[in-house]
Amino acid sequence: MRALVTGAGGFVGRHLVARLEADGWQVTALTRREVDLADPVAGAAAVRAAAPDVVFGLVAGRAKATPAERAATTAVNTTPWLVDALPDSCRAVVRLGSSTEYAAAPHPLAEDAALEPRGFFGATKAAGSLLLQAAAAERGVRAAVLRAFQVYGPGDHATRLVPTVLAAARTGAPVPLPARISRRDWVWVGDVVDACVRAAADEDLPPGVVLNIGTGVQTSTEELVATAERVTGRPIATAPGAHPGRSWDTADWVCDPTRARELLGWSPTVDLAEGLARTWVAG
Repeated sequence: MRALVTGAGGFVGRHLVARLEADGWQVTALTRREVDLADPVAGAAAVRAAAPDVVFGLVAGRAKATPAERAATTAVNTTPWLVDALPDSCRAVVRLGSSTEYAAAPHPLAEDAALEPRGFFGATKAAGSLLLQAAAAERGVRAAVLRAFQVYGPGDHATRLVPTVLAAARTGAPVPLPARISRRDWVWVGDVVDACVRAAADEDLPPGVVLNIGTGVQTSTEELVATAERVTGRPIATAPGAHPGRSWDTADWVCDPTRARELLGWSPTVDLAEGLARTWVAG
């Protein structure tokens, strides 16, 4: 099987490429240094050259400070040219979406929750998911959108919460916390990768299916810090109110993963304590 992975240089992308290669796939790994996926001509040429059996769309742009950055982020997160560039032999496209495509809600989010994206990133991810579903249906290509919740694990960006907390356990530096409570559904990167691989292989999935990938358990930032203290055996100082917070922060952010379990046979295998311990050991 030939796989094309866009966003292969990113956090989840690196883990997915490693899993696919270990499973015996022939992988074409696209990174931003190799191909500008905001350029439809270059992107389409790269897809045709790879001649994939399956495409894993993991690329994600976040820059939004200027009109040019917003235009490029929109192009990267939607890639409207992707389905048209696929060879006839391509069996499936698996897109890694985002939980920020949903509106905040005080209950677990199922796939029929309202699309009211949180911020520009969520809006572009939602647009890309809808465009993929529509284009794949017209072309007759099997497509799946996996809306991942808060992914964590070894190799994540140093500025994100879990790396920041574990670095504080090593250095003694305080972790800046937002003034208001923020909870997230933390899902282990290996479990997210497993969902991607399962979705690629399952030819019985409904066309254009959307599946939530999360644990169904939400954890506050303060609870995560306390868990990290237990698994590392080290005290972690915090600075409440020192972090400005983010526009998508909310007191409730948790998924209902029932559909992924029923349709994919997927369930999370690593809880937060075990995942933090593995990440800590990995350094």
